[in-house]
Amino acid sequence: MQAHPAYARPATRTAAPAGVAAPVSVGGALRAVEAFLMRGGQRTARRNAWSAVLEDRRRAEDRRVAQHVLETLDDAPAPAWRLPRP
Repeated sequence: MQAHPAYARPATRTAAPAGVAAPVSVGGALRAVEAFLMRGGQRTARRNAWSAVLEDRRRAEDRRVAQHVLETLDDAPAPAWRLPRP
């Protein structure tokens, strides 16, 4: 059963005529160059290294937030039950 014409999705890309290469996006071109220059193991290592960089950035942000919370708590007045008695 075919979709009603009003609900049909328009074609987003047309096929290139025979003998003519379809235009390639910049990202696709970069991936093609990467695949040509790097073998599978190097690509995997590069992706793993980038994942490690992103994880380090997340940890650094968590440390900054924790430091801010600790400094805020340190500046807050002590609750009455923790004040020393005269």
